[in-house]
Amino acid sequence: MAVDNSTKQDNPSSGVSSLPKETIDFAHRMFDAARNGDSTVLSAVDAGLPVNLTNAQGNTLLMLASYSGHVDLTNELLTRGADPNRLNDRGQSIVAGAVFKGYDEVVHVLMKHGADPRLGQPTAIETAHMFGKGKDLLDVLGAKEGDISLDVPLSPSLAK
Repeated sequence: MAVDNSTKQDNPSSGVSSLPKETIDFAHRMFDAARNGDSTVLSAVDAGLPVNLTNAQGNTLLMLASYSGHVDLTNELLTRGADPNRLNDRGQSIVAGAVFKGYDEVVHVLMKHGADPRLGQPTAIETAHMFGKGKDLLDVLGAKEGDISLDVPLSPSLAK
């Protein structure tokens, strides 16, 4: 089920307009709960909410929790079967988003649960390079020679 969680939260996307308003509202609350680190989303997953439910942008509950830096919720969603390698509709990976946001603990949890740092565009490894995240994080991501092509830019503030 896709649900739009943008600023038009009260207007469901056309793909779900046949669902009852209560169902759409519940999905919105679960996406907000994941974004806010609220563990009520775990109770919903335990009760049958699909752990890989996506919104209209293709973001899963795990993506929203990870992008918001919620380490414990990220870990709990992963233990309940959330896919750490799901890309959103923009081709972005969960681990690359956590690298970009600087949530190193989330990156560690995602990697422990099998996240592939070479998925998405840019990859998590390229993102770490672009934003000068350092050798330690590149090591956590398992970066190898050849993972970063010559056309991947370095942040202008770091290129000086």
